[in-house]
Amino acid sequence: MPPPAPRHRISAQPGSTLPAMLRRRLDATGRATCDILGVLDPNADLPLVHASRHGDTTHTLEMLEALERGEPISPTRFSMSVHNAVLGVHSISRTHHRPLQALGACGDEFDAILHEAKGYLVEGHRAVVAVLSEGPLPSAYQGYTEHPGTACAVGMRLTLDRGRRLMASDPVRGAHPTPLEVMAWLNGDAPFLDGRHRWQLGAE
Repeated sequence: MPPPAPRHRISAQPGSTLPAMLRRRLDATGRATCDILGVLDPNADLPLVHASRHGDTTHTLEMLEALERGEPISPTRFSMSVHNAVLGVHSISRTHHRPLQALGACGDEFDAILHEAKGYLVEGHRAVVAVLSEGPLPSAYQGYTEHPGTACAVGMRLTLDRGRRLMASDPVRGAHPTPLEVMAWLNGDAPFLDGRHRWQLGAE
């Protein structure tokens, strides 16, 4: 997979939608995720789903290493290590009171996003905003898990009646799409996306 184009790279200081006090609680990927959520849900009135296979592994590993040295853990840092921390910060910054869902699915996050979104849609919500993200992987973990090789995030607004039709074909085993692969597929650089199913986009 080639590196993301310059316009798609997570900059050193994303998080323009967040107040400074909240912005510094998140890493660059978390801040970029909040930016995407703000763009796709400008009125803060849609259900939000955020999925990440590994979450913020850098700060989690730092806490584990601090415990090994017998050092105390910052309560704030610990609170930000949970998987729904990014959505929590976003909901506070935007006064968002609609449903929020944080997912981790051992590599099947893309398919999990679609199943969760469909549940909200059939309940009557007009759209669901979803973001799939991965933060940087610390060197201690490299070689032990799949990872896109760089921090990345991609967002989608999902509905039942507008936009391009999403079609699923036969199940695919062992395919774990990353945000970069989802991005390439949505940009038209790949004809399909392999997850638990082979996903294709129809015409608008």
